[in-house]
This record gives sequence, C-alpha cells and structure tokens, in this order.
Amino acid sequence: MRTQVAIVGAGPSGLLLGHLLRQAGIACVVVERQTPDYVLSRIRAGVLETVTTDLMARLGLDGRMNAEGMIEEGFNLADGERLIRIDVKALTGKHVMVYGQTELTRDLMAAAPDRGLDIVYAASDVALHGLESDAPWISFQQGGEACRIDADFIAGCDGFHGPSRKAIPAERTREYERVYPFGWLGILADVPPCHPELIYSNGPRGFALASMRSPTRSRYYIQVPLTERIEDWPEDRLWDELALRFDGISERGVRRGPALEISIAPLRSYVFETMRHGRLFLAGDSAHIVPPTGAKGLNLAASDVAYLSDALIAHYRGGEDRALDAYQQTALARIWKAERFSWQLTKLMHRFPEDGAFEHRMQIAELDYVAQSKAMQTAIAENYVGLPL
Repeated sequence: MRTQVAIVGAGPSGLLLGHLLRQAGIACVVVERQTPDYVLSRIRAGVLETVTTDLMARLGLDGRMNAEGMIEEGFNLADGERLIRIDVKALTGKHVMVYGQTELTRDLMAAAPDRGLDIVYAASDVALHGLESDAPWISFQQGGEACRIDADFIAGCDGFHGPSRKAIPAERTREYERVYPFGWLGILADVPPCHPELIYSNGPRGFALASMRSPTRSRYYIQVPLTERIEDWPEDRLWDELALRFDGISERGVRRGPALEISIAPLRSYVFETMRHGRLFLAGDSAHIVPPTGAKGLNLAASDVAYLSDALIAHYRGGEDRALDAYQQTALARIWKAERFSWQLTKLMHRFPEDGAFEHRMQIAELDYVAQSKAMQTAIAENYVGLPL
C-alpha cells in the first residue's frame, strides 16, 4: 500500500490528524494495534480546551460534543475547609468543555468511513523503517499476513508505549522525566456530581478530585501510595473516603452508585524532545506525558496535531517546509509551559512522602495567597483554559 502520510495510533491525536489531512485532500492511513472496542474502552480525560474543541469544529464533527458536553466557566481549589473558585470566564473570557475523551474518540471513529479515512485495526508487530530516507515505511502483521505501507512521512501518535519513539536511535534522543511517588485511585459511576464544577482538594486527608463526565456521570480520584492495590479498596471504602473529603465542601455531597470502572493510574511528567527524526514526527503521548492535574494530556496532543497538520498541509499545497522544519521547536515551546503548569499544580495539591510539616504549611500559604490574589487566579485560569497556539 502507498500513501502520503502513515499515522501510527488511532487514539484522539492520530484520528484528529488523519481527519485534518483528509479534509485537505492528503492521502493517509492510520494503523492501530488494538481493536476498535479496545480503543473505546480506554477511560481517559474529560476536560477540553478551546484548541481541541476548535479542531472538532474545523472538522464539522462537533455536533454531539456541543449537544452533550458541559460548558465549565470555572473550577475550584480547596484546602479542606473552603473552596477557592477560579472564575475562568471572568478572568480570561474563555471556558472549557467537559466531554469525555472516549466520546470524542467515538465521534472521530464513526466519521472515518464517510470522510475516507482508512484505519487498520488489530495490527501487530508494527515497526518503522527508513526514517532517514525519502521513502519511510511501516511493516505490521494483520490476520496472519505481513503488510507494508510506504509513505512520504510517518506520524507517531501511538502513545507512551508505542513503537514510534523507540524507532529513534538512542544517540539522537533527548528526554526528561519526573516520576511521582503516588498514583490516582479513580472511580467512574453514573451518579450526579457532588458539585457543579471540578474541585481539586488538598485537605487533611490528602489530595482528591471531584469531576464529572456529564450531569449524571461522576469521576472521582484520591491520591494513594504506589503500593496500593485496587483489591484494597472495595467500593464502600472508597465512597466513604470520598464522602469524608467532599461532603463538607461540595454543594450536593457525594452520591453513591455502582462503579463503572475503578483503576489506579501512576503519575509522571515526561518530555521527549526529539519530536522529529528524519521523516518521522511524534505527536501526543508518544512525545510527552503530563500528570492529570490540570487536564492537559489530550489538549496538549491536540495542539501538536494542530501544528503538525498545518505544516503537512503547507508542504503538500505549496512545497513550503518552514513549518515542518520548525515543528519540534514550536510544539516544545507549548509543551514545556503545559508541563510546568501540571507540575506546579501537582506540587501544590498533593502530599509528597518526603515533605514534612513545613512544606505542607507552604501549600496552605500558597492556597491562601491564591484566594486573595486576582493576579494569581488569572495566571492559573490562563493556563487551565489553555495557552494560545
């Protein structure tokens, strides 16, 4: 098979890129190692910045998102006793959209056949070849047969564990990582949220997050040591803990219901600065990971896709390669700012095992300053709603 751009990974970044290229008349094929059902089973983020919603609008695929998504004009930080509301709308003139990543992925997958976007699912043993040549290609197995796709360019949108980043020689790479000494224990349930807006809480019992996917579906998290197991947390124990953390500060209190999903996610900050190697370009989680604090993961992937799609379109429409040559530098400038915000908010709202009473008092003082300072609230709001492209 021959195409112009071969895309590895059918998550949101790969699908967004594929749709944007097809809309511009550029031939592309998406190769995904999992099945469609598996892709849609992955429970991920739910807060979308303007960069993400604008891309869906540009594609004309924002109908269900606009009908079912929840516009959020603010969010809250809490110190266990009070809410500090960050009025995003008043401070920035913008808002965010609460719409699950799974639903966004579903919209992109459903539109693929009508838009002429070819997606190869259940592709095993995916490997990248000839990246430093003018004719890169991808090999994989499907249904017991060996397959090959030749392309002008390859876009690695295959996440942290995919083959794209690993195809770059070690001597050409630059990477930076911070692994956090805790994880997030999360529960998803069809119950109304305890509060109209998100709450990030750093109370006496530690960090917790109250969020939502819809007016009737809630997503909660608490900080746990990396040694914890899901088996240690039966549903009643987790609901009891959430009630202790949110009943006193939320508008409606925690409502209980059967769990749709319970999981523990480790936290890390990671940047792989080699986002281009020859004819390979990385986008999304293949190049960077942020802690979920601040809801930057999907949105940062969307900004990569915005830069990369525009650069590829400029190449094919007029042979202009300045944007392709600048892609890595342009993307990294925004990535590091998002990493800084996620790291800063994680440090502010979590209890670190190595910290003592002094560090915790510093967190309390910082939250008190945020509560009294419009300048601090504005800085937080600007980063939360998403910095300009």
